[in-house]
Amino acid sequence: MNATPDQVEAGHAFYTKRTLAVYDAAILGFFSRLAWKCPARRIEQHYDKHITMNHLDVGVGTGYFLDHCRFESASPRLALMDPNVNCLAAASRRLARYNPEVYQANVLEPIPFDRPMFDSVGLNYVLHCIPGDLAAKAVVFEHLKALTKPGGVIFGATLLHDGVPRNWLARRVMDRNNEHGIFSNVNDSLVGLETALSQQLTDSAVDVVGCVAIFSGSV
Repeated sequence: MNATPDQVEAGHAFYTKRTLAVYDAAILGFFSRLAWKCPARRIEQHYDKHITMNHLDVGVGTGYFLDHCRFESASPRLALMDPNVNCLAAASRRLARYNPEVYQANVLEPIPFDRPMFDSVGLNYVLHCIPGDLAAKAVVFEHLKALTKPGGVIFGATLLHDGVPRNWLARRVMDRNNEHGIFSNVNDSLVGLETALSQQLTDSAVDVVGCVAIFSGSV
């Protein structure tokens, strides 16, 4: 299924200046602990394990994980990519100490890019906001591989609907967000994610924490 422009817009229109102001406390705090059952610290550890000094982050949110993760030195090459200008503005302000490159782009489309490629790419909490099933969403890996050096890593996390434990709160929040187009993960399963990753990346791995799938793979 090909996503319509309205569906793509709905997936990131939630991130206004107002919602971003409370995002860390509400989403990465309250919902991560009580609904997703995957505390933000677990995602930080994933960043610490895979991030390099030449990193592109896609779907940047507030820049929380880039602000908290550990780079090998204080001067990485850091790039931020998102279709939402509010997210890019918030994250680039927060991460100004790194002088990040900023790109407004939709990863569902091929990305024109004439700069050096990256050694690591983060795709955190993005897939569950993209319309379509995981077979269709996997096109984002094709587009991001074109920006990644051979041997580089693509890593991230996503909220799954099937094949993972979901408590009452997780089910209610996911149902509501899918109804409003904020999420598009009713067809996202653990098996579907593992299949998509194995087809697109080498040495792919998935670790399930609550209803969050934390993944990585090499290009």
